[in-house]
Formats: sequence, structure tokens, C-alpha cells
Amino acid sequence: MSGRGAPLSQFIIKVHSRCDLACDHCYVYTKADQSWNSRPRAMSEEIVARTAGRIAEHARFHRLDDVRIVLHGGEPLLAGRPLLGRLLSILRDALSFVPEVDIRIHTNGLLLDEGFCDLFAEHGVRVGVSLDGDRRANDLHRRYADGRGSYDQVSRALRLLQSRPGIYGGILCTIDLANDPANVYRALLRFEPPHVDFLLPHATWDDPPPRPAGRPAPYADWLLSVFRLWEEGGRPVDVRLFNSIIRTTHGRSSLTEAIGLEPSALVVIETDGTYEQVDSLKVAYEGAAGTGMNVFSHDLDAVAAHPGVVARRTGLAGLSRICRECPVVSSCGGGLYPHRYRSGAGFDEPSVFCPDLYKLITNVRGEIKIQRHVLPAHTLDALARGLGGEQDIRWLAASQRSLQQALMTTLRTREDARAAWDVLVDMESRAPDETRRVLTHPYVRAWAVQCVKGTSPARYLANIAAAAVVRAGAEAELLVQAHDGLVHLPTVATLGPVRGETALLTAGPDGILLDGRETASRSVRTLTSGTGYEILLEDSDPYRDCHQWPVAPPLSDEQADAWQAAFDAAWRLVEREHPSYAEGIRAGLNTLTVLAPPPPGREASSAARQAFGAVAAALPRDPATLALLLMHEFQHVKLGALLDLFDLYDENDPRRFPAPWRDDPRPLEGLLQGTYAHLAVTDFWRVHEPRGERFLRWGRHTASAVETLAGSGSLTPLGDLFVARMREAVTRMIAEPGGAG
Repeated sequence: MSGRGAPLSQFIIKVHSRCDLACDHCYVYTKADQSWNSRPRAMSEEIVARTAGRIAEHARFHRLDDVRIVLHGGEPLLAGRPLLGRLLSILRDALSFVPEVDIRIHTNGLLLDEGFCDLFAEHGVRVGVSLDGDRRANDLHRRYADGRGSYDQVSRALRLLQSRPGIYGGILCTIDLANDPANVYRALLRFEPPHVDFLLPHATWDDPPPRPAGRPAPYADWLLSVFRLWEEGGRPVDVRLFNSIIRTTHGRSSLTEAIGLEPSALVVIETDGTYEQVDSLKVAYEGAAGTGMNVFSHDLDAVAAHPGVVARRTGLAGLSRICRECPVVSSCGGGLYPHRYRSGAGFDEPSVFCPDLYKLITNVRGEIKIQRHVLPAHTLDALARGLGGEQDIRWLAASQRSLQQALMTTLRTREDARAAWDVLVDMESRAPDETRRVLTHPYVRAWAVQCVKGTSPARYLANIAAAAVVRAGAEAELLVQAHDGLVHLPTVATLGPVRGETALLTAGPDGILLDGRETASRSVRTLTSGTGYEILLEDSDPYRDCHQWPVAPPLSDEQADAWQAAFDAAWRLVEREHPSYAEGIRAGLNTLTVLAPPPPGREASSAARQAFGAVAAALPRDPATLALLLMHEFQHVKLGALLDLFDLYDENDPRRFPAPWRDDPRPLEGLLQGTYAHLAVTDFWRVHEPRGERFLRWGRHTASAVETLAGSGSLTPLGDLFVARMREAVTRMIAEPGGAG
């Protein structure tokens, strides 16, 4: 082998260079590159054997766990069953040592019969077929040379595949704006495909796609019509483009080369044994896909090092400046590489479909967010009354996880976070529960927000990934971030001391090493109650200092014991006297952060908007006060999550409003937050001190503040409803003092 580089793992083998259709939108025969005309019609057995040998040596050298092969053309079935049978036997034998070999064939379906299906079933080959919709849509372009349409023959092939689901790979559909998107989508569904790929027609800046006047993004409009039908129907089929947008929005890999930042791992082998880059490059110019290499003289490492191949593997760095600065680049990835071509600029351009991709991705992201996180009416009603049970809080937590994923997705292409991102994605698939426990730690989001703003290092993602690895008992090596000579793994431990700002962390059978040495470790502290509730007692996370009060330094064992005693007593009180609050708190509160002691005679507590799941407090004078602080601050946690989802007031209102419990007037959000928190304060004293002075005072204050909110004139319709429910809640409390909350 010529050297160890990033391996190739996807191989398109052109088994036949001619086609029995004359589709007028085919990139092989109707675009700039016409090299097909000088190549042999079918791949010879000698070239088949050499191709299989090259793939096998590459897979063995790089220890590939999976290889994907697509038999293509022209029309590959023109090669005939005997040649295809020998080719498949040679490939399976040569790659028998590879754990997973995925072989597919892409055909126009005209020649597909039971004999071919038996052959493909024998060798585990899945069959994809091209169909552009109903008869009218398909026959607009997919025609014989004499002008006859192909719909009847293709539909026959698809019905055959419906009866052979074990080899049915799916349908590829090329978009034409002249075709009605709803009719096309429904026509495809009639054949019950396991997958559908919607393909933009191949085009470049030199040869742009048709665009009706006055419609800047018509391909997005077409696809969004299909997307809404797909959503309304409950996503009955895997549509790779839509699923790829959803996956990349949440930081996962794309399922299609049409979008995404994943480096290309694909090479084409033509019928004469020459290697080519992705063959859709033929739309750009004559020879655009060429490498000057072949299976007899060059191994696949040499192909992987070809400048054209390397250019398609550089991720964000390989995109134009416009693309790198685009807010949807993590999903778009610049679009399909050939679609960026312009004479004189090469491929250093956005996609010629840039307006369409931008509109499609932003709309899909927006609609997915709305559909995933619209709260049930009963949940919104319960929360507006100041309460919320377990399932209600789980709705809020799910929305916060999505926001967290969106934040962290923006970091995946950062050079100093890329290795950690790969580990984290791997851990999410191998140990999802442990990884989620780390990712939902409140101060992971606090770090992510600061990182996006540029005030915290992206390298800390390695600490987060390492925490998931350690929790799962897995193995990894990561360059982690140190703070003040210590390395913190959120939800796990603090390690050190270390020298410098970074350290090489190795997790494995020998435990955790930093720079190859064992180090001291202090596990995170927890608080438990006798009723089985456990949360973190956070006194060491470097990003916990996001509250309005200063945080305390790490606790001594004696101080931690005092917190344990106070928490156990406080939580028993909450569960006994305020069960309607306890259920929600237990579902959503996972961290109690220790604040520095306040001035004598005062209490200190806080909730941070960017730290869902945490409240902070200094150790209060008695357990009852701690119970009150937990209830009070968790109200802020709930309302903050709601305000991430819904507009309850006009954010542009500059006015300040009187708050009965403060000397200074408050902005509208501050008044809303304070009033909502004091629903719980009023309820606490209603039960704990019925008809007492504190209950009466907080009841009056909260009721007065509700009326100020209602009369502000700046609430949205949903805000009006929300405040009306708050009014009902405080009115009920004042009318019915005493009893369990």
C-alpha cells in the first residue's frame, strides 16, 4: 500500500457503460463529460477480479468494519446475469473477512425479472429503482430513444420488488418542478418503498437549473410540500433527505451525500478499470471526475490522496466563505459538491441550489421544533397554575435537550472539538443513557452557551465526552481541558492536579490516567433522601458560576454532611406537605449547586436560565427554609424552559413595572418570573403557616403582581391565557388557606 491515510469505504462499480433508456436529464450521457463513449460496454472478468482485489487490500490494510458497494451504469442489468453472478461471487469471496459488506444495485428496472431477483437474494444485494412519480411525471424524462415512456416497465419491476421485500432497496426520484409534488409523493408510496431519495436535478452555475420567474426557491417549495405530507402521514417511509436534515440538526451524520459535512469516502471504478471521483462531477466539465489512475497501476490509498478526492473530504474548511458563515451549514454542508462548480472559480462557490437548501433546511428545522415541542393543553394549563407533574416536566426537559443538541451541533466542525465530537456520537449510540446523563447536566449547557459566544473553550467538549466514556466503562483517549490545574468530568469526578491548560486523558481497563499517570480523584457529591430521591450536590463544575450569587468553593466532608442532613429533612417536608410540587421537582431537578454564604440575616438562592435542572442555594438556617427555596427556585427553572418555547410577552417593551417585594421596578420578564415564583412561595406559607402573616403578605403581593401583568398591555394571547391561570391559582390559595399543597 502507498501509505496509511483516511480510508475509502464506498465503491461504485460501473458494470456496464450503456443504457437502454435515453433520459434527457441523465448526467452520464447528456452533460459536459462524454467519456462513456470511449469505454467498453461491460466490465471484463479480469477487471472485476482486479477491482475486488483492490477493495479487499484496502479494507484489510485499514481494518475496515464495513464496506458499501453499489453496482451501477449506464444500466447494470445490461451486463447480464452470468457476469453479475461472477462479479458478486468474486466480491463476496474477496471481502469475506469484512464484518459488514453492503452491496446494492441501482437500475432503471426495465430488465428486472425473477431470475435477477433470485441472483440478488442469493448474494444479499438490495435493489434500488429510479422512478419520477406517476406515469406523466416519470415519462416526462425517463423515455426510450424512440420517445416511448418507461412507466409500465418500471412499475412492473417495483411490483416485483414489493413481493421480494428482502432485496427491495428503495426508489430514487429526480425532481422536476413541472410535476405536482403531492402526486409524485403519493405515486411513490403506492409501491411501498423502504426508502425514497428525492434528488435535485444536476446543475452548475454555468448550466443552472430552471427557475420560474418570481420564485427564488422553487425546489424548496416543492420539497416542503412533500415534507408536510410526509409529516401529516406519520412519516410512512424513510425519506433520506428529510431524515438527514433532522439528524444533522441534532448533530448526527447525514444519510446522503447531497447534504452534510461528513467527508466523502466514495470512489468510482469504470468499466475499463479507471478510478473516478464521484461521477456526478461529469456535469461540470469534460474530465472533471478523472483521476488518471486505474486498478492495475494504483492502489486505493493513491486514489484517496488525489487532490480532487481530498477536496471533498475537508468538511467545513473546504467550503466557500459564504457557506462557512451560513447558519445552516451544519446541515447543508454546501450541498452536493458538483453543484458548486462555476468556470473560473472551480468549486469554491455555494451550491447553485443555495436558496433552496437554505429555505428547505430552515423550514424543516422550524416545523420539527414546533411539532416536537408543542405542549399538550393540559400541561400548559398545569404549568400556568404554578404546578406540573412528572410528565409535564418531562415535556419541558425534552425541549431543553433539543436546544442543547442544537447548541452543541454548532461546535461539531470546530478543529479543537472534532475528535471529542466523534467520541461523543459513538458513545451516544453505544451507551445512550449514560451519555444523556452527562449531556443533560445543567452546566454542560451553560458551557455550550458560553462557547458559542466565544467566551469558553470548545476543547471542554473532550471533558464531556470523557465523562460519558467513564460512566459507560468504555475506553478512549482525549485531550481534555484543565481549569486551575484540575480536570473536571461533569457528573463524574474532578481529577488532578495537572500542569498546563490541557492534559491527555486515557480511560480504559487501568482506570483513568492523565498524561500517562494516575492522579488524585474526587468523585462528584450526591444528596439523597430517605424516599429514594438523589441529586448532585455541585461544588466543583467550572461552569457552575452562572448564578446571581457567587458560588462556594469545594466542600469539606463535614460541610457536605450538613447539606445531606438539611436536604433529607427538606425533601421529606416537600413530599409530605406539598406533593403537587414534589412530583414535578423530582422529575426535573437533578442538581443543587452550593452558593457562598450571604451576609448575616439573608438567604441566597438562584436559578440560571441556561442551566435547566439546577437550583443554587447557600445552606439555609433550617430545613424548612431549604424546602421553600427549592420550590421557589424550581418555579424559575420551569418558566425559563417555557420562555424558550413560547412568547408570553412583547420582548421589545422597554417599560419597568412595580414589584411589591422589591424597591426597584422590574422589566416585564422580571416581573413575570418573580410573580410565577411567588405562586409557590404563597402556596408554601398557605400550608406551612395557614392564615399567618407571611401567607397573607405573599398572597397579597402575588395577586397584585398578577393584576399588573394582566394590565400591562404587552402580553401575547398565550401570555394572557397564562396569566389568567396564574390569577386563578393565587385566588384559590387566598380563598382556601391550609391543607396539603
